[in-house]
Formats: sequence, structure tokens, C-alpha cells
Amino acid sequence: MFTTTNFKRIALVAVAALGMGVLSSAPSQAAFSGTAGSTLAVTVTNGTGSLTGSASDSTTAGTVAIVGLGLSTGESYTITSAKKSWPGTTTAAATPDLHFQFKDSATSTTSVFGSIPTLATAGRVLSPGTLADTGTTVSAGAVASTANAYVNTSWYAFQDSTSATTIARVAGTYVYTLIITPVNGSTPAQGQTVDISITIAAAAADSTVASPANSTAFIGTATTASSDTTLSGLATASDTPRGYIVVKLRNASSASTGTAARESVTVTTTIGTVGTSDVRGRSVVLKYDTTTQLNVNVYADGTAGSGTITVTTPSVTFTTKSVSFYAAAPATLVASVPTANLKVGSNSDSIRVTAKDANGNLYTAPLYVYASTAADALIAGSTTPVECTFDFGTDQRHECSVTGITAGTAKLKVINTATVAAATVTSNEVSAVVNANTAATVKLSFDKATYAPNERARIYVTPLDSAGKELAANNISNLLGSGGISSNAGFTFSGSTTTAESLTAVSITPAANSSSTTGAKAGSMVYTVYMPSAGGTVTISATGGSSLPTAGQVAVSASATVTDSGAAALAAVTALATTVASLKTLITTLTNLVLKIQKKVKA
Repeated sequence: MFTTTNFKRIALVAVAALGMGVLSSAPSQAAFSGTAGSTLAVTVTNGTGSLTGSASDSTTAGTVAIVGLGLSTGESYTITSAKKSWPGTTTAAATPDLHFQFKDSATSTTSVFGSIPTLATAGRVLSPGTLADTGTTVSAGAVASTANAYVNTSWYAFQDSTSATTIARVAGTYVYTLIITPVNGSTPAQGQTVDISITIAAAAADSTVASPANSTAFIGTATTASSDTTLSGLATASDTPRGYIVVKLRNASSASTGTAARESVTVTTTIGTVGTSDVRGRSVVLKYDTTTQLNVNVYADGTAGSGTITVTTPSVTFTTKSVSFYAAAPATLVASVPTANLKVGSNSDSIRVTAKDANGNLYTAPLYVYASTAADALIAGSTTPVECTFDFGTDQRHECSVTGITAGTAKLKVINTATVAAATVTSNEVSAVVNANTAATVKLSFDKATYAPNERARIYVTPLDSAGKELAANNISNLLGSGGISSNAGFTFSGSTTTAESLTAVSITPAANSSSTTGAKAGSMVYTVYMPSAGGTVTISATGGSSLPTAGQVAVSASATVTDSGAAALAAVTALATTVASLKTLITTLTNLVLKIQKKVKA
């Protein structure tokens, strides 16, 4: 058994040794001795380039690395290139030649070559750092007097820079076949071939790839949509689009108005259908073959409800779009009055309506406002319904204009048809107040009584009538006297103006409606400022202007308090000291209690 095991081990060692011998023979395949079948180890790296860059740029060139063992002096090799393939839009004649430039050697050059390189044929000689301008063959030179020397060299492979200036290269991949031939003296051996490619990238302006930064897709009611809205439309099936998705694909070389890209556009919806008049469905793939924009229609198919639409290309995923299809008639109409007063004449956005169908979907079909009675119509509105408009922007509501006739209060309603008799749904009744009076005085006010240091504040300038009531929004010239509003403390200003001059205006443009977002107040001009950092009382003052009657051209003022930061800090320290004292007392009490318990335990 022991003998058998030893024989097996010896046999394994012998096999391993033979295997190592076979592996070690591999380098002999790299010898070039001028005999038939002689080979060299060749490694290529493909090159890149651009239409705007130099054809002979070493940073984008391909490389050819050649390793071989010279067995005798006088051996050399040649590299010859041949055009193999080129982009389909060009021809062989229009394909630049491939030239070579010496890159480096992993061995001592002088000990391997007599010179770098040497070959007597005119136009075939390259020197280190020199790019050949004619021919496509290069010689590595002859091995120097030292035999049995390794040749380990590499070369840049360029498209010919001379012909590239006269030949209009096109984007794509150019493939060249390299023939590497060992030579012993003047006797060539069997050559070997390997391919190398130079890929020329398309110019940025010619790219067909869509850029996420420059491409857009917006949903709206028109093909001019430049921002997203929640699209809402009647659910009844129709070949008339309820809205559109405007897709603009642009490549990375330009902004949204620049060069168009070319990618397929996939649009998918969870409700209704999308597409064009020719291609329509829940999910479609459309060809983008335009230089401007692709308009994707959004259709109703009879299904009411809310859904989402996704728009993608191979390179871009756009934000999800929202769509809502409502039933043929609204279920509820909720009206409200956003402004306290109307002026005599036209008043836009005077009544707002939120309309929804039985499923709670937003109803955006036309609605109409009318005066409840003929008596109401003498003050504001009309007994003949007037169409309201739907705001498809951020507000997403119907907005109704009302014409003020004379001073008083009018009651109005909103219905779903153009005639009162045909209406099937009517809103709650709302009251609109028409103030026909002119401005008699002016009032200054802050939005708060107390502010922290540097806190934002809003100053309101409000015209009032002779009864002290606020008026409807209306531009008033010279409401304030010369100099506008003055202050006993310095403000930091915000908004379209950034200096104290923003308070010196004497004419005002009041807001039509109030807004909790912007701080606007119906009938008042608003200024946004930041309070001083020091505590104290801030007082603003002004004088009524020449547009007011003489009795109203008097001084007016308003005050607010800025809390003293030092006093606040002192109060905080005092409170902390009180808390610490309380904790100290509590700790003393607990300590005494523990001592008592210890005495009892010892007892």
C-alpha cells in the first residue's frame, strides 16, 4: 500500500513537471527568427476621437504593443495597416489612412535597436515623437548586435492627420486590420493579423440622445403648455382630446430651445387613453421625429376617476402627470367670496367655486354665475348667467367675474348651465358687497403687534371711505403725501425693491384678494420688511395725499414692538437660575431622606 502511494505521488509530480514544461514553452511562440511561422505577441487598444478634435491626438489614439524575442542580430518587424470597415455614410476612399508613432519601449531601446526605427524605404521611416505623414507601414528597426534580446515596444495608431483635414470624417467606428510581420534581415516570415478600431463620437450638437436636463414634458389644456397642471375633463368618450402632453426632447449640447434629440417616447396612463389620432391606447410608443415638439393627446374613454400618466424615453423619465375625468354633471358646487368689497365696474375673480362630481373628481366644465333676483342684479351681476373660467394652474378652481352697478349688497349663485331654467345643480348663495364710495382717509397697519428681532413683518396701506370702511381694489394716485412712509427704525426690505425707497411711493396698487401665502390683503397695498435686530417700539408714519379730501390729508401712524433680545436672554438666565435653585432644594431634601433611612436600617 505504501509503495503504491509513493508511485502515485511520483507520477503526479512527473505530470506536473511536464505540464510546467509545456507552459514554459509559450514564450518561444513570441520568437521571431525569420523562419516561416514566426510570431510576435501583439496587444491592441482601440482608440476614440471626435469630429472636432485632432485626428492625431495621443490621448485618444489606439495603441499597439508588440513583444518578441530576437534570436539573432538584424531581425526586425513591420506593421502594415489596411482599411477593413468604416461608417455606412462614408466610403473607403473617404476613410483616412492609419499611421503610427513610436510610444515607448519596456526595454533599453539602444540595446535592442540600432535606431528607432530604421527602414530604408522612403516615406516609411518614423522617429520617436514624429508622426508619419505618408504611408501606412512602419518598421521597428533591426535588432542591434546583441542577440537573444527581447523587443518590447508600443506604438500610437492614428488616423492620418493630413488626410483628415481634407476628408470630412463622419461619426462612427473605423476598423483597420494590422499585419505584423517578423523579418530576418531582408527575409520576411509569416505575418499575423489583428484588428484595431478608431471610434469617432458624434458632435454634441448632432447627438440624438435626449438630455434629462434639457428635455421637458408638460401636461395642460393646450399645446403651448409650459408647466404641469392637473388635467381635468369630461369622462364621456370622445375623439376630441381633453388635453395634451407637450414633449420636447433636446440633446446635451443645448438648452430647451436648442438641438432636437431623437428617441422613442413611451406614454402610459391609468385612465382614459393617450396617443395621436393614428396611434392610441393605454400605453403607446411614439416616434419623436420633430425638431420642435411632440404633442401627445389625452382622450376620455367613458371612465370617470383620477389617474396618472407616465412619460419616458430610453434616456429620460419625466415627472408623473395627473389626470381626472369627471361625470357629465357636477354633484356639488361650493361658492365663496374672496374679497370684502367690489368696485363699480368689472371685478375679476370675485366669486370662487369648487366643483366636484359624485366620485369627488374635480369638475372643470363651464359654470355660470347670476344674480339671485332682479333686485340683486341692480347692485351687482346679472339675471342672465355669465360664464366663469376655470384656473388650470395651481388654483384649480372656477373663478367668476362680477360687475358692480351701485353701492349695496347683492346675492349671487352659480349653476352648471348657461340658463337658469336648464340648471341641474346650483351652488350655495353668496353675498357680494359693492362700495361705490371714494377714498376719504388712509390707514397704516402691521400684520402683528409684536415681533422678534429681524423677524419678517408686513406693512399695509389701506384706503378707507368716509364711513371708515375698506374699499375695493383700485389704483389710487397720490394716496400718500410726498415722502411716502417714514420709520423711526431701519428696516431690511424684501421683494422687488431692496432699498428704503420702497416705502416712499405715494401711489398704491391694492391687492384684489387676500392670500395667506403672500400676505396680500384685499383692498390694501402690502410691503414686506424685516424688523431691526434691536428691541424697542417701531413706528411708521405718513400723511394723507392729494387724492384725499382736505380732511383726510392728515398724519397717520402705526406701531409695533420688537422684543429686546438682551432682556429675553436675561429672562432666560433668570428662569434657569430659578430652576437650578429648585433642583438644589430637591436634592438636599432627598439626601436628608436617604440619611434617615440609613440610620433606621443600622438600628
